[in-house]
Amino acid sequence: MTVPTSLAVRRFAPDGPTAGPPVLLLHGFASDGPTDWIGTGWPAALTAAGRPVVVPDLPGHGSSPALADATPKAVTEELVLAVGDVSEVDVVGYSLGARLAWELPALLPVRRLVLAGISPHEPFGAVDVEAAQAFADGGRLPADPLTAAIARMITAPGRDPAALLRCVEGLRREPFAPQVGTIGVPTRFVAGRDDPVSQGIETLVPLVPGSDLLLVPGDHGGALRGAAFKTAVLTFLDTP
Repeated sequence: MTVPTSLAVRRFAPDGPTAGPPVLLLHGFASDGPTDWIGTGWPAALTAAGRPVVVPDLPGHGSSPALADATPKAVTEELVLAVGDVSEVDVVGYSLGARLAWELPALLPVRRLVLAGISPHEPFGAVDVEAAQAFADGGRLPADPLTAAIARMITAPGRDPAALLRCVEGLRREPFAPQVGTIGVPTRFVAGRDDPVSQGIETLVPLVPGSDLLLVPGDHGGALRGAAFKTAVLTFLDTP
């Protein structure tokens, strides 16, 4: 029996024969599946190659409701439900999606893993949640640059500030602490050459034996939308 997930999930199937396992696409913070993946042509490219595609909105993002417990453990449990009963799955995560994807090989039969735009540290640990909430409620922009950036992100049109700050609080309770031996599947790291968010990503590569790192043009947003990133991922996923 399949247990339903609370997440909004969009699924895409190839028109012809299936040529590989489904691909799970995980978006970044304060974004959603349509913005990061669907609108940039990823399902079309993957289904044309014979791959089913699963595109969820993370909790509190897009069309997905917030979770009472928004820790990475709780979110990844929802992602397992979203994928369902599969023998294999490829996972592509960007930014926050990559941080969550780091945990998935322990929970799902991941065949290949792409961790893109990922920070080697917990970027939300220094966020002043109360100051960001005060800005969302009509107060002043926080003086701290990181908190100010988060405050602007959570108050962008169509975003739910309270739900996104719940996500921030959950991440702060279980900060990212990557360790060697956590991931044992073929893995590719990808980062924009001008991306400050993923600065230091090269320190993660030795933690994943056999992994590689590709640098592509662009900053955090530009790299995600660039042709070089898509080529780097599709080429990696196409490897038997």
